[in-house]
Amino acid sequence: MSTPAIPDLPSWATEVIDLYESGACSQFILHGNVDDLVLLPVAGAAPRIVALDGFLRERLLARFDVVISYDLGNGIRVEKGGERFAEWPPAAKEAALPKAPREAIQVLTVYLRFCANLARLKPDKATRVAVIVRNAGLIVPPSAGGANYELSAIASQLREWAADPTIADQHCATFLLTENLNDLHPLVARNPQAACVVVPLPQQAELGPALSHLNTLYPLPLKAFPDGFAEPAAALAGATLSSIETLLQTRQHHAKELTPQDLVTLKKDLVEKDAQGLIEFVKPDRTLDDLHGQAAIKAWLRQDIALWRAGDLAALPMGYLFCGPVGTGKTFMVECLAGEAGVPVVKMKNFRDKWVGSTESNLEKIFRLLDALGRCIVFVDEADQALGRRNAESGDSGVSGRVYGMMAERMSDSRKRGCILWALATSRPDLVEVDLKRPGRVDVKIPLFPTATPEEGYQLIRALAKRRGVALEETLPAAFRKAIPDLLTPGAAEALSVKLYRALKTGAPSPTEALSAALRDYQAPVPLPILQDQIALAVAEATDLGFVPERFRV
Repeated sequence: MSTPAIPDLPSWATEVIDLYESGACSQFILHGNVDDLVLLPVAGAAPRIVALDGFLRERLLARFDVVISYDLGNGIRVEKGGERFAEWPPAAKEAALPKAPREAIQVLTVYLRFCANLARLKPDKATRVAVIVRNAGLIVPPSAGGANYELSAIASQLREWAADPTIADQHCATFLLTENLNDLHPLVARNPQAACVVVPLPQQAELGPALSHLNTLYPLPLKAFPDGFAEPAAALAGATLSSIETLLQTRQHHAKELTPQDLVTLKKDLVEKDAQGLIEFVKPDRTLDDLHGQAAIKAWLRQDIALWRAGDLAALPMGYLFCGPVGTGKTFMVECLAGEAGVPVVKMKNFRDKWVGSTESNLEKIFRLLDALGRCIVFVDEADQALGRRNAESGDSGVSGRVYGMMAERMSDSRKRGCILWALATSRPDLVEVDLKRPGRVDVKIPLFPTATPEEGYQLIRALAKRRGVALEETLPAAFRKAIPDLLTPGAAEALSVKLYRALKTGAPSPTEALSAALRDYQAPVPLPILQDQIALAVAEATDLGFVPERFRV
């Protein structure tokens, strides 16, 4: 699989070449960013942007005699070497070659064996053959349960392409293209004779030359970067090349330049679009200064951020667990942390699906996007539900257990320390598996509590009212000491401040009277026994008792 001496092959392509030319492997499962475009350098000419299978044909398989592709829509197509393919007796009926997976894979298997046998009998007529199977997950998906002999037969033949020496050792190379490994039948995805090679999302090193080429096609959008494209390449890393080209085409059409100020917003939009609703970016427009109280917690987090910025990762946690009763501001805390650190917050949305293998595929895609983003905070809300369980729940076909395994493996990947900071939030930390909360996955568990005194409750209401332009007295009036609710959460205080503001705008003569009206007939949104139980859970989880107010310490 040697290729003409054109520089700057992607690392995944170099890996494929090394494995093939060393004789270690002849079948390659390419997964990841396989539906994107690739920059194809051309010796002595301008580069071109092509699809992945075009890159395979023109670069890695340039010296192969016959290249055949197969997918459900187009069936079997001879992409290169039609004359050599015609030497095969059944090729006269090429127009009638089957499209259905079982029959098509069987025909391709027969042809590979024909070429292998011919090479052994007549080495001078050996034919170098490559087969590219696009959207392999549609051809040999995971079984929906029970014995599916049709899928098993297809999977068995695909395994033979890699395992049968009569094929694998005779100048044959096969490529299975799929976005996610979990989209493939286990017999194929777990074939020890096949090499699983990740095609990553483009990073700065790949995007620089690509943007340079795109600038020749769409010069106006990149006009603001006359000194090179290092800045936009770094900012847009993690977005697909196809989405970037679409962006530049649109900007060129509307005669609009791409400014440095646009880059962060555009990357967010591009990545969210590519993620197909699996993640969203939370705008970090707050800092820890916006967080009322919590002095010990803010001091700890600021120390961690200082270590992060300095690149001193030895003491930087892999993740945080924010726990506490409902309404204590766990999501708000994560947003403040991200704003303080100056990094994007990626929120994992509902990646669970009813289709077999889809949940695992969605999670695999999320991980791939996170790897490409660089420094970020990954926010998992309702972690007790999202992270799965070690033991499979009845009726879920083991999905919860597989999600747990995937999350546990990813959260403990020490190579990502300083790149991905996990932030889990839950009011039921007891339902999060113990292994997921251990050091090395979640190093710091931070409890958040409701107010412990009337003064704290009043100051919380006062701070939230001030954001609405309502000024209450600086100190707690004696008349309100017994009226301030005990164990007031930020969520409940927010509702009270809205009620206060409404009262002021609908007839209350002063902020004090409006506060009195807001507190009249107040009823806590969470029953007291539930609140007390959740407080006890948060205390039990706390990494450091310095996070726990005196009132709540056991």
